[in-house]
Amino acid sequence: MRSEVSVTFKDAAPVRIDLEKAEPMTPEAARAWLDEQFTEMGCEPLRPTGKVLIADKVFVVAQAAGPARFADAAWAHQFGRCASAALGKPVVRVDVPASSVGY
Repeated sequence: MRSEVSVTFKDAAPVRIDLEKAEPMTPEAARAWLDEQFTEMGCEPLRPTGKVLIADKVFVVAQAAGPARFADAAWAHQFGRCASAALGKPVVRVDVPASSVGY
């Protein structure tokens, strides 16, 4: 089965992260890494209630990282592994300009 994460930014080529040969990751470890990135990048919750859904966290971390952070292949690969594992989906599409995460 195909496994990849793609991230689209305005005015930049889409980032495609192939996860076919990636080491599997537990959802707990993936969420911990995303939590760490969320905090390090000073991200804010999307919802006024302050509740952060995992899909929101994937989106906000991708948005905060921007194309520059995704240029680091190791970081991008880790993001892809974590997004896929945390969401429990082999194919994830993050569209930053459209503010969407699809499976």
